[in-house]
Amino acid sequence: MLHDYSKTPEALSRLTDSQYRVTQQDRTEPAFRNEYWDHHEPGLYVDVVSGQPLFSSTDKYDSGTGWPSFTKPIAADAVRTKTDRSHWMTRTEVRSAGADSHLGHVFDDGPAEAGGQRYCMNSAALRFIPVADLEAEGYGEYRALFDTADTISTKEDAS
Repeated sequence: MLHDYSKTPEALSRLTDSQYRVTQQDRTEPAFRNEYWDHHEPGLYVDVVSGQPLFSSTDKYDSGTGWPSFTKPIAADAVRTKTDRSHWMTRTEVRSAGADSHLGHVFDDGPAEAGGQRYCMNSAALRFIPVADLEAEGYGEYRALFDTADTISTKEDAS
């Protein structure tokens, strides 16, 4: 199924001030004072601007930084990176591939067993969709990512 995950004037008009500053002006929200840094519910994180699927809760971990952190994007082509030389340092910025929203940065200090990457994202750039709502919101194709975890816990409960 092909989706258009581009940025539209309507989508931009729905953003809060914080969402606009982060996604369109490349800002960063405060650590530990954002919606998803300590969020543990299973589901999908999508671009707040376009709805493009970006990250799965199955790849989220507590990095201790105060921002939601993931070991990898949901698909290699969901995000793109570019060199960011702002704030007197060189970092790798992460943007959504569809709407070109600023999401955060990627660092090479993530869990080694999961590839060593830390995708440190801004909650304001993301919208969370719980597993139970995936079909209703048009993301049913991603349900299989979470079925394995459900099956494992069901088997453990049965034993």
